[in-house]
Amino acid sequence: MPWWGWIVVGAALLAAEMLAIDTGFYLAIFGVAALLVGLGAALGLTGPLWGEWAIFAVLSIALLLGVRRPLQRRLRGGPLPGYESLVGEVATVSEEIEPGGVGRAQLRGADWTAHNTGESTLGPGARARVERVRNLVIDVQAEES
Repeated sequence: MPWWGWIVVGAALLAAEMLAIDTGFYLAIFGVAALLVGLGAALGLTGPLWGEWAIFAVLSIALLLGVRRPLQRRLRGGPLPGYESLVGEVATVSEEIEPGGVGRAQLRGADWTAHNTGESTLGPGARARVERVRNLVIDVQAEES
């Protein structure tokens, strides 16, 4: 592919991410990788076509692993939409959870993995307040009476 082809593809991916589709920065990452390959190809640094595709793959993976999540947190400012409303709600513990331990709890009719961040053991049926949500795990503490 000519160098300008990579630039066009990169710009199209960035435009799609910004203007039309919310894909969680995946298209933006691929767009930046394509732009970098285009720049490298324009400077004669990429070699044959298979080298361009290899560089694109390596850049895409590196950017996905190293940049996407911090960028997403910075731009969106916190947890993904939908989960912040769980903080402060009360979950019902399904099984005993020791302090610092992990177990199950019911919240909004769904079974969640719960991490006890409090200092007391939570028994089955206990009510626990949600302190934080991270990676589909709720951090809970015993509800104050």
